[in-house]
Amino acid sequence: MRRLLLALPFALLPGFALAAEHDHDHAHHDSLGAHEHGAAELDAALDGSTLEVELRSPAMNLVGFEHAPSSEADKRKVADARKQLEQPNGLFGLPAAAGCTLAESELESPLFEGEGHDHDDEHEHDEDHESQHSEIHAHYHFNCATPEALKALDLQGLFKAFPGTQKIQAQLIGPKGQQGVQLTADQPRAAF
Repeated sequence: MRRLLLALPFALLPGFALAAEHDHDHAHHDSLGAHEHGAAELDAALDGSTLEVELRSPAMNLVGFEHAPSSEADKRKVADARKQLEQPNGLFGLPAAAGCTLAESELESPLFEGEGHDHDDEHEHDEDHESQHSEIHAHYHFNCATPEALKALDLQGLFKAFPGTQKIQAQLIGPKGQQGVQLTADQPRAAF
């Protein structure tokens, strides 16, 4: 299932050829196009009782800056954003009736220290680029007891938690097929 979700952005987005040539965070820049502040991408796939959700966003949308946090205020903003991302049920509006429980999550960003990922080599070669265009990537794996009750994702909670996010290009795969839709705070819902 994870292979399906990870292949989704490459199959559906025009940046596939460029993204395939780069590795790690550089692929995220290509898939986001011109690193547009206020814009993010979300891929979701519901396969049986498994829901995979992947969110990619410029850090600016989630914390209000993209440089390495230096002040205590910046560090608090990063910690607060991380805490919110660690509680995805409210961000994605998963209905209680679906019984979706978070089985696994992964958060990646140059702004998160101590993630267990070694970004030192990358920062030595590309520190200025990373500090100007930091991204946050979140991947979630849910097990849903009653997946038929999961009719849509409602990102109202995400738009409310992160007001710097103005639009999200969403790609969804579900029992009725696949669709792409642009979501905003006024139109935060996408059906599976």
